[in-house]
Amino acid sequence: MRSESIVDSQTLDFLSGYHFSGNISGYAEGECYFPGSPLLVVEGTFAESVLLETVLLSILNHDSAIASAASRMTNAAGGRPCIEMGSRRTHEWAAVAAARAAYIAGFATTSNLEAGRTHGIPTAGTSAHAFTLLHDDERTAFEAQVACMGVGTTLLVDTYDVATAVSLAVQIAGTGLGAVRLDSGDLLVQAREVRAQLDDLGATKTRIIVTSDLDEHAIAALAAAPVDGYGIGTALVTGSGAPTAELIYKLVAREDQSGHLVSVAKQSKDKATVGGRKWALRRINARGQAEAEVIGIGEMPDATGNDRPLLVDLIRHGVIVADLGLGSARRRYEQSFAELPARALQLSRGEPVITTIYENENR
Repeated sequence: MRSESIVDSQTLDFLSGYHFSGNISGYAEGECYFPGSPLLVVEGTFAESVLLETVLLSILNHDSAIASAASRMTNAAGGRPCIEMGSRRTHEWAAVAAARAAYIAGFATTSNLEAGRTHGIPTAGTSAHAFTLLHDDERTAFEAQVACMGVGTTLLVDTYDVATAVSLAVQIAGTGLGAVRLDSGDLLVQAREVRAQLDDLGATKTRIIVTSDLDEHAIAALAAAPVDGYGIGTALVTGSGAPTAELIYKLVAREDQSGHLVSVAKQSKDKATVGGRKWALRRINARGQAEAEVIGIGEMPDATGNDRPLLVDLIRHGVIVADLGLGSARRRYEQSFAELPARALQLSRGEPVITTIYENENR
């Protein structure tokens, strides 16, 4: 910035010693949110706070989009495990972030070893067609894989003829073969045929893993298939049609000369914002089900019944105080999702499953 004369020397001096010294509160990681939810409340000087805009939106827009897609997919899977396998369809570091976001929203494992090393996410994978094609024939490839990985490995059986490969796989690994993977064709039909073949061969415990450009709709369509797990890549790491959560970062209040906060809001056509410092709680009915997102402007909205506050301290006076544990975020997602109405499971586009209510808007 100095060599390109982007900013003056006074600004450079400020940036050279930059440290955010303010407060940030927000929804804890793993919490479900809805349109208008104040995911983060950043309080500090304008100079310190405005510098966070790009990095915060970059992280939250990407990771929230991935987590939302992952949530739709894991719920469509109905308890069958999902493997994150999208590293080849996104940027190298975005792949690590995507694996983390997917794990929070219910994915069981990732094929990204860096995500496993960095975040402690369980790792899993299968074999590639290239490994089979490297060998003179399928038998040699399967024998090499079983010799190296043991009979609990997953053999890829659709490089050539599926039925022939399944028979060969059980012949080599025995009835204790861990799993076979299907990656092409009509997965519903093939899964049924392969399940019947495995059972006839005595490999009743051998699992069937399916891949091939799966999204939440394809997963839902396989609900009746004898499938034991899904490997999901492209659709997951691109948000399954929603690559960004479209979050914004806006100034909503400033301090006046007397030291009081004054609400400010953007009023431009089609892009108006709601001014004022905000608080939020989830309105819970007598059945323990969420029915509204209540946003208080200027003060915490009045709680009734089992309503619970949503904003927690993340940074206080520049020091991180949040619980950053991945396990905590994963459990929080499960608890938050369990509160939602059953229609939260629908895959078709529609209105938010709970409404957002603003209180004290005129203050």
